[in-house]
Amino acid sequence: MEIRKLGVLGCGLMGTGIVQVFSQAGYEVVVVGTAPERTQKSVAQIEKRLRGRVDKGKLAAEEKDAIMGRIRVGAGLEDLADCDLVEESIPEDLELKKRVFSELDRICKPETIFGSNTSGLSVTDMAVATKRGDKVMGMHFHNPAPVMQLLELVKTIMTSGETIDTVKAWGTTLGKTVVVAPDVGGFIVTRLFTPFLLGAVRMLEAGIATRDEIDISMKMAVNHPMGPLEVVDFIGLDTELSIAESLYEETKEEKYAPPLLLRKMVTAGRLGRKTGKGFYEY
Repeated sequence: MEIRKLGVLGCGLMGTGIVQVFSQAGYEVVVVGTAPERTQKSVAQIEKRLRGRVDKGKLAAEEKDAIMGRIRVGAGLEDLADCDLVEESIPEDLELKKRVFSELDRICKPETIFGSNTSGLSVTDMAVATKRGDKVMGMHFHNPAPVMQLLELVKTIMTSGETIDTVKAWGTTLGKTVVVAPDVGGFIVTRLFTPFLLGAVRMLEAGIATRDEIDISMKMAVNHPMGPLEVVDFIGLDTELSIAESLYEETKEEKYAPPLLLRKMVTAGRLGRKTGKGFYEY
């Protein structure tokens, strides 16, 4: 099947970035968020980013206009009915994702492929909420989606070989490097990276080093663009807590157990960049 028209469900930080990736690659994109007016504001952020590239001479004004012209804001799930592929990028809540996939299954044409941008939840659980388990995959973009070059595909035991091959080929048209992972907790990137981030929180909690010492050390010694505590703020402390809880529940490995400090900060509403306060203030 040829993938030509794309849908994105969810227009938060990740969803907005994915919409930009799709449109920049030349695809018509329909984006559906919680409310059309809020989604329009998110789409306006894409134009703002692109305008900045035009001002710097990195993008032609005509190309910016073409990219924006390929994006359409939908009023509801029904506007995704004729998409060839729909990517879900809603909050990391498995029950919510299952309900959404069940509804999309009813609305979308039979050949539509469904993708989830989850960073660690069970794609199998989402797939069984539909009648097209062979056409459901994890499609994990990394933040910020327009910049990060990896697309992590996640196959379940139900995903057909045809779907895998189709989505792999399509992923390369986005300018991404594509890897395929099995549907295990955290897949590849999150499974490896989570213990590192939690370790930084534990180090701060134990008083071994200060916030700045931890982040500066990792940036200077390992050449990371951001320190681990900056990364947790960027991801969102609530999201990181959810990821850790999910991995710990599946593996029972202590390296995935959420530190108490992380739990307390989430309880206090210090969720990182999204609330203006986390390990840093913004």
